[in-house]
Amino acid sequence: MHTDPAAKEGASGPVAVQADRGGADLVPTLLDGLRGINPALVLLFGAQGQQLADLDAALRDHLPPDCVITGCSSAGEIGPQGYSSDSVVAIGFPATQFRARAMVLPDISALPVSDWLAGLRHMHRAFRPDPRRNLFGLLLVDGLSGQEDALVATLDAALPSLPVIGGSAGDGLDFERTSLLAQSRVMSNVAVFMLVETDLDISEVTFAHFSPTPIRAVVTAAIPEKRRILELNAEPAALEYARLAGLSPDRLTPSEFARHPLLLRMGRRHHVRAISAVTEDDGLSLLSAIDIGTVLTLGRAEDMTQGFSDALDALPRPPLMVLAFDCILRRLALERAGLTDCMSAMYRRYRIAGFNTYGEQHCGMHVNQTFVGLAFMAPEAGDSDAA
Repeated sequence: MHTDPAAKEGASGPVAVQADRGGADLVPTLLDGLRGINPALVLLFGAQGQQLADLDAALRDHLPPDCVITGCSSAGEIGPQGYSSDSVVAIGFPATQFRARAMVLPDISALPVSDWLAGLRHMHRAFRPDPRRNLFGLLLVDGLSGQEDALVATLDAALPSLPVIGGSAGDGLDFERTSLLAQSRVMSNVAVFMLVETDLDISEVTFAHFSPTPIRAVVTAAIPEKRRILELNAEPAALEYARLAGLSPDRLTPSEFARHPLLLRMGRRHHVRAISAVTEDDGLSLLSAIDIGTVLTLGRAEDMTQGFSDALDALPRPPLMVLAFDCILRRLALERAGLTDCMSAMYRRYRIAGFNTYGEQHCGMHVNQTFVGLAFMAPEAGDSDAA
């Protein structure tokens, strides 16, 4: 069993515990780390399908009846020891410091935006937030739905002043099926949205390790509803991308996509439009929205460790924990660079836990190849206690 050092040291705040996915002691291990904190919310990352349902049933027998249990399958996990695979990470949020409620946003492929808006606003009104505490939203979404962009825009419209972060559920590197858990049901083609309130201080942490090059390309043919580029610069998209990146077409792998991202400029910032695969017709499948006429810039990977450490050191106080949604393409780039152990050490140092995603959500946007986190910190000395 691996448990968050904060739990061992008796510190307050969320607690992460991790166990092997196929281990016989999976449930006892997770319960051993969760029961002592009387959680209001438990997030489960790493299990798929029926195992998610079995975990939910087993945990409910031993946790408070009003505890919200949600989770999803992943493309990798981040636990108390850093990066891992073939494991389950459970993150418990103590009821003494947190209050949570969850709802399912169904039928993502049909985009029932009006229903989503009505449901989200009703949920917010019924929750009755305490203005003396911090309120935020968490979003888990089917990473194969292709609708994250519309979903986060809906959330931003329904709850415009609410900070929301989240991640797209993964399926390793198979990209075949994902599973989400909510209300004791395992589902696909849905999103799970949580309203969470805490008396801890919170701060968003985002980091992307890329920068633009002078090389640009225009999307001259695409299937936007499938997030697929057919042509770049009026050439087969995969072949033109390989040429621009200086690669042989037979070397177009997820690791190379991570090293040479396609960037979309929005305002003053560039955001990755990550490539997931080459299609049979030499097109490119993406993990984010794309349209004909879009100008894309070829990116290059920058330092993935120093900048990340700087972003976390800039927090006003050391975090009790950082809830993390970390793109699988970032992890692949770290593996290729031989920096996985170094990054895992940083995750241990800053008490980071979460999962590797097929995309990340923050600031009303769906992005890729980015670390998106929420740091929980003890209130600043002198702050009045929340009632």
